Amino acid sequence: MTRKFFVGGNWKMNGDKKSLGELIQTMNGAKVDPNVEVVCGAPSIYLDFVRSKLDPKFGVAAQNCYKVPKGAFTGEISPAMIKDCGVNWVILGHSERRHVFGESDELIGQKTAHALENGLGVIACIGEKLDEREGGITEKVVFAQTKVIADNVKDWSKVVLAYEPVWAIGTGKTASPQQAQEVHDKLREWLKTNVSEAVANSVRIIYGGSVTGGTCKELASQKDVDGFLVGGASLKPEFIDIINAKA
Repeated sequence: MTRKFFVGGNWKMNGDKKSLGELIQTMNGAKVDPNVEVVCGAPSIYLDFVRSKLDPKFGVAAQNCYKVPKGAFTGEISPAMIKDCGVNWVILGHSERRHVFGESDELIGQKTAHALENGLGVIACIGEKLDEREGGITEKVVFAQTKVIADNVKDWSKVVLAYEPVWAIGTGKTASPQQAQEVHDKLREWLKTNVSEAVANSVRIIYGGSVTGGTCKELASQKDVDGFLVGGASLKPEFIDIINAKA
């Protein structure tokens, strides 16, 4: 079973129409590996703008959504609104949502179920903090996070699992290719045991955490690393090199 390589760019709370317009021009004009699925996570206020300008061969994602279609939830957006902008993906459970905004595993599970029910693809993020890795509980933490997501998924073809060790996000520290492969392999084993062998073999598990043009090739060569979720580097021209990491 070959899993299509997946590269997500998470622009976070960055960019304006000018700078994003320039980035989009660079992407639209670049030679990219046709065997890679690329999705750009834009700030919600720019979803319409980005979707209208970005070449249709690239997907667009919202960076978050809420768990119901509409209502008195000031400041939130729903999967229905995201789809209405022509956008087909959402990033859920990012460590910044968990640790800066206090989102619980339970809420992320509910959001995942609602997004999938409404036809969005979900990039579901999991990952341990530094004290958890140093305390030897990496597996316990990521398995617990994965279980809450798995309990809310019916169709795994619409889910990409993003392993992002929190200690490596925006710190310049990258998990070594071996560290990444080890966790990805254990996650696949967990899926085989707790979901099914077919899902374990087909679901894409991507790595995030200070991925750059310099680190991407060796990471991409690992057997169970099926792509990347890229932060800062996705706003720079080197994002193209990361997309082409397997080429």
